Amino acid sequence: MTLIPLPALRDNYIWLLHDQGHALVVDPGDAGPVWDVLRHDSLVLSTILVTHHHTDHTGGVADLQQATGAAVYGPAGLPPLPCPWIGLHDSDIVQALGHRFAVMHIPGHTADHIAYFGPCDDDEPLLFCGDTLFGAGCGRLFEGTPAQMLASLTRLAALPDATRVCSAHEYTVDGLRFAHWLEPENAYVADRLAWALARRASHLPTLPSTLGLEKSTNPFLRTHQPAVVSAVLPAMQLRCAANPDPVSVFAALRTLKDQF
Repeated sequence: MTLIPLPALRDNYIWLLHDQGHALVVDPGDAGPVWDVLRHDSLVLSTILVTHHHTDHTGGVADLQQATGAAVYGPAGLPPLPCPWIGLHDSDIVQALGHRFAVMHIPGHTADHIAYFGPCDDDEPLLFCGDTLFGAGCGRLFEGTPAQMLASLTRLAALPDATRVCSAHEYTVDGLRFAHWLEPENAYVADRLAWALARRASHLPTLPSTLGLEKSTNPFLRTHQPAVVSAVLPAMQLRCAANPDPVSVFAALRTLKDQF
């Protein structure tokens, strides 16, 4: 299958996956880029996956569904869409393009947020994670708590290292600059930042990444690392802590990123 990140709106990615004949798209906030690829590659849109209710992820859903009859899937807590759709819960399975995609409820950015993991039998599976996990970052907490987001990220981090991380925004350079400030001695962060800057200078995407890469460079998956803990202790108004509360460390880290 072929995976394509479609730039949309200001910094969104709509992910399109196809088998040369049929396609699925994830979080089409704008129908235009999707139509361009469908027409150019003579593809039939069969499935639309939605991770959460924000309009930059749902804005093009109705137009695409009404024109193609594609099956639309989204979190069960999603506000009603102006087209037929199927509500999903944690551990549900979506069949698309002849493959199985597992649904994971990962609240934090929003209460209804879900991710899609699959194909379940692939050696390098895909993770369509919306606005929960970014390149070297994570989503802001609009509706959830630090404890919820930390639990969601911990759950994603338990997936195989080879999993391809398909985030919904091009935020990697910004995330890596923050990560480099936190861990200036982390060579993986420095190398990835240089690579990402070169990619963006050439107007190329920095995604998908892999979970293995995120674990070595993403501070929000490294809240247990001594260097990250030491960097956030001042924000926690602590000089030292042998075993700081992980949720408090994450909350302080998220606050630092919001202010960075």
